[in-house]
Amino acid sequence: MGFLVLMTLPGLVLLLTALALVDQVLLRAGRAGLLPWRTGARQGQVSATGFEQLHATFSAGKQHELRERQSALILRDEDEDGAPPNRTGVDLLRGSAVIRLPRTS
Repeated sequence: MGFLVLMTLPGLVLLLTALALVDQVLLRAGRAGLLPWRTGARQGQVSATGFEQLHATFSAGKQHELRERQSALILRDEDEDGAPPNRTGVDLLRGSAVIRLPRTS
């Protein structure tokens, strides 16, 4: 009977809430290593992931947001992206910034 309850949408929400509660209680108690989804390398809110996936099931906008977030993790950030080529430079060690204005004829 309990399995049938968990197969419904309200049951899934109750299960996710219970897992989030256990996750947060053990995290605050310093015993998060007992949980199989909490490894030493994993930091942050694991409990929010299940709720985001549930939200994405019913909202196309949330699905798009999660896909964009995933693709942003894959892409590399370059310092020179979006900046005019070779016109600006910041030297943090010397504490100076150089801005070259474009030449107009």
